[in-house]
Parts: sequence; C-alpha cells; structure tokens
Amino acid sequence: MAPRCTLLQSNYNSYMSLHCFSHQKKPTTHYNCENLGLTESFSFFQLITIKSITFPRCQINWVHEDSFQNHHQLNTIVLTGNPLIFMAETSLNGPKSLKHLFLTQTGISNLEFIPVHNLENLESLHLGSNHISSIKFPENFPIQNLKVLDFQNNAIHYLSSEDIQALEQTTNLSLNFNGNDIKGIEPGAFHSKIFQSLKFGGTLNLSVVLKGLQNSTTQSLWLGSYDDTNDQDLTSAMFDGLCEISVESINLQKHSISDISPATFRCFTQLQELDLTANHLNELPSGIEGMKTLKKLVLNVNSFDQLCQINAASFPSLTDLSIKGNMRKLDLGAGCLEKLENLQKLDLSHSDIEASDCCNLQLKNLSHLRYLNLSYNEPLGLQSQAFKECPRLQGLDLAFTHLQVKGPQSPFQNLHLLQVLNLSHCLLDTENQHFLTGLVDLRHLNLQGNHFQDGSISKTNLLQTLSSLEILILSSCGLLSIDKQAFQNLRKMSHVDLSYNSLTGNSMDALSHLQGIYLNMAANNIRIVPSHLLPTLSQQSTINLSHNPLDCTCSNIHFITWYQENLQKFEGSENTECANPPSLKGVKLSDVKLSCGITAMGIFFLVVFLFLVAILLIFSVKFLLRWKYQHI
Repeated sequence: MAPRCTLLQSNYNSYMSLHCFSHQKKPTTHYNCENLGLTESFSFFQLITIKSITFPRCQINWVHEDSFQNHHQLNTIVLTGNPLIFMAETSLNGPKSLKHLFLTQTGISNLEFIPVHNLENLESLHLGSNHISSIKFPENFPIQNLKVLDFQNNAIHYLSSEDIQALEQTTNLSLNFNGNDIKGIEPGAFHSKIFQSLKFGGTLNLSVVLKGLQNSTTQSLWLGSYDDTNDQDLTSAMFDGLCEISVESINLQKHSISDISPATFRCFTQLQELDLTANHLNELPSGIEGMKTLKKLVLNVNSFDQLCQINAASFPSLTDLSIKGNMRKLDLGAGCLEKLENLQKLDLSHSDIEASDCCNLQLKNLSHLRYLNLSYNEPLGLQSQAFKECPRLQGLDLAFTHLQVKGPQSPFQNLHLLQVLNLSHCLLDTENQHFLTGLVDLRHLNLQGNHFQDGSISKTNLLQTLSSLEILILSSCGLLSIDKQAFQNLRKMSHVDLSYNSLTGNSMDALSHLQGIYLNMAANNIRIVPSHLLPTLSQQSTINLSHNPLDCTCSNIHFITWYQENLQKFEGSENTECANPPSLKGVKLSDVKLSCGITAMGIFFLVVFLFLVAILLIFSVKFLLRWKYQHI
C-alpha cells in the first residue's frame, strides 16, 4: 500500500514537527508523500533503510530536530513546495551521507536559514524559485563537496567577488542562475574560477555576463532564453567577452543576432558545441574561420530554405549536426554536407523535406554517418541502395515520412551494419518481400501504423530475411491474423508488440517457437485463448492482454485458471477485464470466480435421462426375450 503523510502538530500549536508514517509491507529505498494528503499523523521511524524521501507540497512549516535521526542511510531529502518557517539547527542530523537536498519553492530568502549541521557530504543543493537575493553562504557552511548548486528563478541581480570567492573550495561545480536576470558582476569575480557548467538563461544583457566571466573556465555555458519570454536581439559586439573565457559548449537558444557575419564568431573558435536553436537564422555567413574544433552544431527551429545555406564547410570537424523543425520547407540540395567527412549524427526531422530521388546526392561523402533522422517529412522517393553513401549507418529513423520505393529492390540493401530502423506510419508497400533485404544485423524494427494486405501476415513476408531481429513493433497495423509460420525465421526476438490490432487468440500460435519474450497483445480482439496455446504463453517472460474483449465463461476456463495462477507474468492487469457475459463486464480477470461443474439442474436432467435409458433397456430386453420364445 502506498505511504501516507501528514504533520504532527504539538499541543501548543506553535510548531509542527516533521515525521512520517508508512503502511508499506515491503522494504523500500524511496519514500514519496506527494499528493497523498495530510490527513493523519505519521512517523517513518521504522523505515530505517530508506535512501530517498520526498515531501513535495505537503504544507510543512517546521522541521524539528528529530525528524531524520534514525535514518542513517538517507542520502536525498526533497522538501519542494513547502512554506518553511523554521528548520532546527540539527534537523538534518541522522543521515551519515546526505548528498542531495531540495529546498525549491520553500520561501527561503537568506542562505543562513539552511542548517549547516551534517552537510559535509552534500553534493547537490537545489534552491530554485525562492526569494534569495544574495548567494553569500555562512562562513561555516560546508560546500567543499558540492557538484550542483541551483539558484534558478530567484531575485539575484548582482554577483560580487565575495560571493563567488566562497565557492573556491568546490571543484567542477555546476552553477545555475537561470531566470535571475543578472544585471551586474563585479570585475574579476570569476577570475581563474573553474566550473563544470554555468547557466545564465533569461538574462537580458548578455554582455554583462560575458564580461563578468572573464578569465574563467567552464565546460558548458547556457545563455539561452525561454518560450515565455521575448526573443533577445543580440549584436556581434556582445560576444567580445567570449574571447576571455575558456568554454567548450555554448547554448544561445531563442536569441536573434541582428548583424550576423563572420566576425560574430570571432570568439567562438575554441568551442566544441554550439546551440543556435530558434535564432531566426536563414543562413550562416560564409567565410567563418577558425571553428575547426566544433564537434556539435544545433540549428533547430530556424528558417533555412536550402541545406547549403548553413555553409557546412566552415565546420569541418562536425560529428553531430541537427536542423530539426525548420520553419520553412528545406531543400536538401546536392552535396551540401560533403565537407563533413567526420559527421556521425544528422537530424533533419520535422523540416518539410521532399525529394523524388533520395538520398545519395544529398548525403554525398558522409561515409562515417551512424545515425540519420529524416522522420516527419514530406514524401521521399527511394531508389535501390538509396543510402549507398552512408554504409556505416547503425540507426535510421524515417517515421511519418511517406516512402515511395521505386522498383522491387531494397533501398537498404547495402546497410549491413544497421541495427535500428523506424518505419512507423510510412505507408509502406508491405507486399514487397524484398523491401528489407540486406539488413543482416538489424535488431530493432518499428513498423507501427503500416497496413498489410487483407490484414494478414502470410508465411512469406518481408520479415523473413531479418534473422538477427530482437525487437519487432507491429502495433496499429490493422492486423486480423498471422500465419503460424510467419515469424519462423525470427528466432532471436525478445520483444514483440502486436497491440492495437484486431487479432484473435489463435494468432499467438505464430510465437510458439519463441521463449522468454515480452509480448504485447493489448487492445486486440482476443475473446478466447485456446488451451493448446497455454504452453506458448507459459514460456514467455511478460505478457500484456489488457483492453481485450475477454470471454469469462466456462468456454475460457482453462485460460482464466492459468491466468490467475501466473499473474506475475502479466502487465496491465488492472485493465485486463471481462467483456462477456454482461453480468461480468468490467470485472478484472484476476477476480473472476467461475464454477464450471455440473449444476443441480444438470444433475436432475442427468438422473431423468439415466432413468429413461434404464426403462428403455428393460423394455428392450423384455421384447427380445418374448421374440425369442415366439420363434423357438
């Protein structure tokens, strides 16, 4: 049973002490009281083995000194959303290694409010959405092991050298000032400081931040804006401060650079990752120099007309390029990315791409590409060996893109290393038995939403060549039946999803050669499961038969009995219900009690039948004897 929580109010009504109470019978390492209501007194003293405890929005005001004293293994305390008035100096005593403390949205305005006892091992402190205006810690606050310090959405507008000086004891700290609109940083405050990441999202004047961070080092710098704020108009001059900062990754999402030119990127030369999502870009200027170390470039939600407008040659070392969600119809052109010889990941999804002959010209010279996403685009015409330029592909996503395959040969036949292929909702011609030829190492295939002729998968089908397949998704394919031999060559499968079709119980016979698989048959038309299929089901690891119109009459008694004896195999049991007879409609299959022996009425008719048979037998014997004596 789920735990319940509340506050135990003292007789004096002047304070409340925090305790916990659990009705759980099984041991747990995490205790969550969210949305359970504060309706009764509780104590969690008996839960001495828990490692994480969560009290979000429980209207806790006071945390007393004995709250966690018996919980030596506790490493995470979450008090998010509680209007705290008081925390005792020793309120966090007890845990031997408290590592994570969440005081988000608790009304804190001063860091001195936080008790310092027993925080020597603290690794993350989350103080977001409070009223903090200064990050000055008390002198005895143990911050030496901090890895994450979160001040997002507070009232911090100025950072002094004294504030930052206190953080010198930390190493590789991730510091979050998102949503604070920093208006000033004391010169030299970050001098020679080293961070894992710095976040100043939502700051209106980025030049203030970049100048304030001079002579600092950080692996990641987040300077983006948000959807609920106006896009910031930046100038190239604002980035001059970057020349004095050692940084590997920068995020500038939802900004707009009004005077973008090669000079804009003058101080970006040491970057390895650059995110320019939603920057209103219609091109990147040619002539950008010095960005030979850039490995990842994100250009999502911009307005390019042609792929060549990103001038990819300026970034010769790219391994990861994303142009997802382009706001205009994107023309792939020919050879626009051919200078990116080291590119391994390319995401062009949601960009209204349309091509009658894809994709060798468009992906020219991308021989090291491993992952390609062309999902959610307009129709693509695929010739034989359409991805010949990308022989090392391991993952290919074409979901929700209408594929127009020209000719009987497979467009994938040279992709011998491909392991994951998403073809969901592609309007495929599933009658083309050669469509998937050549995918000798394919492990994961998603065919969701593609329909088969007459709603049936026959013995000879496009799946026969996929001997390495482990995961097969055929949900929402309008299937009515599956031939018993349809999956005979697929002997390595461990996950089969046939949900949201119109299959009957007999269709599971196609899986009789498989063992230990996850089988999802939810939302089909299964009414009766024949008893000869129970051995097939018994050898599977997990089965989902929820949302099927199951028959709960004696004609299905063997399956119902077996189901109730093997509940541990089933997921979705809450929605595995009877549909027939009407008197049992909506009853969980696990709760059904059937009596399928001979009823009293049946016994009566049986006795009458036997009585009549006996009378008939007597008269027959008597008739035979009389006939015999008459003919002596």
